[in-house]
Amino acid sequence: MGEIDLSADDAHQLFDRMQMLKSFDETKAGVKGLTDSGLLKIPTIFVRPPDELAEESTYKKTQIQVPVIDLSEIKNSDRRKTIVEEVRIAAETWGFFQVVNHGIPRTVLDGMIDGIREFNEQNIEEKKKYYTRDIKRMVRYHSNFDLFSSKTTLSISISDQIHPQELPASCRESTLEYSKHVSILGDTLLELLSEALRLKSDHLNKILECSKGHRISSHYYPPCPEPDLTLGTTQHSDPGFLTILLQNEIGGLQVLYQDQWVDIEPSLGGLVVNIADLLQTYIYSWCRMGNL
Repeated sequence: MGEIDLSADDAHQLFDRMQMLKSFDETKAGVKGLTDSGLLKIPTIFVRPPDELAEESTYKKTQIQVPVIDLSEIKNSDRRKTIVEEVRIAAETWGFFQVVNHGIPRTVLDGMIDGIREFNEQNIEEKKKYYTRDIKRMVRYHSNFDLFSSKTTLSISISDQIHPQELPASCRESTLEYSKHVSILGDTLLELLSEALRLKSDHLNKILECSKGHRISSHYYPPCPEPDLTLGTTQHSDPGFLTILLQNEIGGLQVLYQDQWVDIEPSLGGLVVNIADLLQTYIYSWCRMGNL
């Protein structure tokens, strides 16, 4: 293995950064606590590297949009064939698409967003009860894992093992209701993807157990005094099989398509679907075997 040679200045800066990170995390208040304190400049631990900021200045917005797939009349056999083909093309070319008329009531979507907002804007002492980086905990409130980004996250693992009383009261009912509906939608999407792969509709659900349990990660981005210097979330791919993402009206989500970043504009009642890493790997392997 190669050696890492740090100068005295580099080592000192790294030590300072680690100390700042530790101090920040120990407040258990997240970035919301920083904004509540009235700060006018963001701490250096949130400032992006100069090369990233320079690259950002050359960004040009594109008018391309991810595919939008209407799931209405999905039980009609002819209409379903059309939807399956739309899903196949979107999965192959983008790995992302939006779905509308998906069956989840607007009240459930709005209730989920309102519940998470209420959780984050409540008294800090109540939130601290859930603040942890212990990945074994079913319910975790924490600040972003990458401190170049500025968000707080309430992460909830939904399974038969979790008791409703473990969830914060401020978002308990809305989370359970949203979870129930999004599980049904997830099953439907996996059926469509199975059919797009020319498999039986229950293949991804039952054979690979892709829909067995899910995690709800609810990100909250407080107002930032210097938004040009930081990010809400850094560039990443999603692990797992499938991500179903609910945006509020503010937006900000981008996806990489043909080497350019594309904004996914929020659509009324729409949900963004991402073919995540594990499912992408399976689809790629399946196609390499000559099945499509």
